[in-house]
Amino acid sequence: MFTGIVEERGSVQAVEPLTDAARLTIHGARVLEGTAPGDSISVNGVCLTVVDLLPEGFTADVMAETLRRTSLAAAIPGAEVNLERAARMDSRIGGHLVQGHVDGVGAISAIEPSAHWTTMRIDLPDGLARYVVEKGSIAVDGVSLTVVDVDDASFRVSLIPTTLAETILGTRRVGDLVNIEVDAMAKYVERLISWRNP
Repeated sequence: MFTGIVEERGSVQAVEPLTDAARLTIHGARVLEGTAPGDSISVNGVCLTVVDLLPEGFTADVMAETLRRTSLAAAIPGAEVNLERAARMDSRIGGHLVQGHVDGVGAISAIEPSAHWTTMRIDLPDGLARYVVEKGSIAVDGVSLTVVDVDDASFRVSLIPTTLAETILGTRRVGDLVNIEVDAMAKYVERLISWRNP
């Protein structure tokens, strides 16, 4: 479980294709503190398990299902990534509860800078709009954000200068793909209602 508060911007050092999977080598510094093999680290919002610790990073295996559902399928050496260690139960939750289970990949359709913040509109993959609500929480590339508004095909978020500077969202451009995780509570509610009223 994560909070959507990115701890640092890391980078992809290597991508090793495996049979029906891939192994990523990720450069990072802060996320290595207190980390051991088997721990979870969010990479652009994707919960990955640390396989090996390196002097300046770690390796993680990415299975076919994750490659199919996330933008990590297009990861290349040199690409920057958002990194966050799993939350501790005794820590503050600055964002919202993020599972690291990406629901789909969205595309940035508009970026509008202003004096003190930037708004970004993101097109949603089919089937996700029903889980997104105005003023609700959403994770974009692992960053906890508040939805400004939403329609049947897209949503808009506002990004403060700190978010633009400390996460890779500040480097994103129109057309770029981003990982989307909707609030898990909405999916649980839908499942419970459908279970009782088939």
